[in-house]
Amino acid sequence: MSRYRKLVLLSFLTVASLSAHAQNKVQTTGALVVVPAYGEVRHANDQVRVTFNIEEQDKDKAAAASRVNLKMKQGTDILKRQDPQAILQTRGYYTYPVYPEETQPRASTSKPRLPTGWRVGQYLDATTTNLTSLPKTVAAVQSLLGLNGLNFGLSDATSKKLDDQRIAATYLNLNQRIGSIARAMGRSESDAVLDTIDFEGSGNYAPEGAMPKAAMMMRSAAPMDSTQVEEPSFEPGETTLTMRVVGKVRFK
Repeated sequence: MSRYRKLVLLSFLTVASLSAHAQNKVQTTGALVVVPAYGEVRHANDQVRVTFNIEEQDKDKAAAASRVNLKMKQGTDILKRQDPQAILQTRGYYTYPVYPEETQPRASTSKPRLPTGWRVGQYLDATTTNLTSLPKTVAAVQSLLGLNGLNFGLSDATSKKLDDQRIAATYLNLNQRIGSIARAMGRSESDAVLDTIDFEGSGNYAPEGAMPKAAMMMRSAAPMDSTQVEEPSFEPGETTLTMRVVGKVRFK
């Protein structure tokens, strides 16, 4: 066979192969594609919720309660002076009896146990955006109350400002993924038409859990003595706000 005939035969076989491939290609006209997407923005925390507590124990319930009430009032007054803009909330007042330890099992006919003392306590929450003075404020209050926990996060004003950025980032990611899917299908992006946009997966396409998370939490249970306390060190960290979106895309 001549070289010319070989070339003609090769060309014929190539065209036949491409024709067969084109015939077997999956048709995507009118296809409906569900596309999940994701966006996030990050911002330095500008708010903190600080929890203080006080607990006293005494054989006399009234004496324990009186000391708790006095120290909580004094600690609250210190906090108000140190940070006037802080939002305060007292909660969790409790009174528990304290019983003696038993080394042997009690008989069913034995008399009811009598408490040997009482534990009385209360919690105080303070929410503030004054992070600059936070170490000084906490140290001042710790002279009377115990530091029970810190929870850094974003203020409502900052969260609202970031909402536009979060939506824009999520929508951009949706468009990028639609473009990638179109190219993988051998179609043009202009052939894709958004049929439905479901932000936050309200149609149960996306899992829950997109709420902002606190970047840092610290706890310390034991109250301090009424002495001078050195200023602690804190790192507020940052919070990541996320959003999910699901788009239904139909190809022309």
